[in-house]
Amino acid sequence: MSPTTPEELVAAVRAHPRVLPVGAGTKARLAAAAPGCTPVSTRALRGIVEYEPDEFTFTARAGTPLAELAAVLAERGQYLPFDPPLAAAGATLGGTVAAGLSGPGRWRFGGVRDFILGARFVDGEGRLLRVGGKVVKNAAGFDLPKFLVGSAGCCGVLAELTFKVFPRPAATRTLRLTARDAADQVRLLRACAGGRWELDALEAAVDEPAVFVRLGAGETALGPLVAELLGRFPGRELAAAEATELWTAVTGFGWAHPGGALAKVLLTSGDVPAFVAWVRAQEGARAWIGAGGNAGYVSLPPARPLPASPWAGVLLRGDGPRWLGPRRTAAVMTAVKRALDPAGRFPDFED
Repeated sequence: MSPTTPEELVAAVRAHPRVLPVGAGTKARLAAAAPGCTPVSTRALRGIVEYEPDEFTFTARAGTPLAELAAVLAERGQYLPFDPPLAAAGATLGGTVAAGLSGPGRWRFGGVRDFILGARFVDGEGRLLRVGGKVVKNAAGFDLPKFLVGSAGCCGVLAELTFKVFPRPAATRTLRLTARDAADQVRLLRACAGGRWELDALEAAVDEPAVFVRLGAGETALGPLVAELLGRFPGRELAAAEATELWTAVTGFGWAHPGGALAKVLLTSGDVPAFVAWVRAQEGARAWIGAGGNAGYVSLPPARPLPASPWAGVLLRGDGPRWLGPRRTAAVMTAVKRALDPAGRFPDFED
């Protein structure tokens, strides 16, 4: 089912006892229908409803492709600074919110939940609800739009979303800092994170001993920052084309196995050596470290299941349970789920 308006979305939800919201399918495991669930796609529910460049906000339908949004924002020198992943693959705004997935820019600016202001969605009783607002300064109260981030369609189907945006930096520079091993990567990650440089992104490779740093500012300010960083840490600056290739691969998971399993796990920087060792113990595994060491991504070749994870996480592609590793459902999650979906029309948090 592919409704084209919020009203059609309401009708689609009310027409079925069990529903699974799906977007463009770029996070295929999250779009895999549970037994008895009817998929309801939001891909036809697209378009920018309102854009206020002077207020740095926009409202768009859930099925609007990220690439389409990026193009419109770029015309006014603005962007979503958390670098939403998989835009080139066709990912939608609603799917990004439901998956709670952020890219490298999360390090400095925050993730999806730090930029969402409001939402319209259909709950388990078939009601079209509006939560949050369309301005940066909203009224106090329970911030339900943020609760919907990462909810994976368990509480409702997103119809429309309001976000704040930022001005795009005038220039960016990318550095590759050299590390001896995983332990040295941790040292670099912590030193860069604790410095005064206000890095846009701080990522690390697993297949090579390197840490990647991105800075964004005016061109005159970047030169001294780059010189200071390279004077303190061994490394080099990437050429513009090389930097573009790197960040395209990171946000698009270009390093991962095409058609293979792909998962995200939650780390701390101190977990990085153990994560690297765990990845290297899996035949054919590829991996990446994001958000200054606070997120790990791992990919397995096609037809190879992901082994049990020591860390909590989510399976984005491949066969297996959606949720990985040790998991605890907070009481507030259960309470909100019960309030929005008392009949269990949508998948449960534990599914």
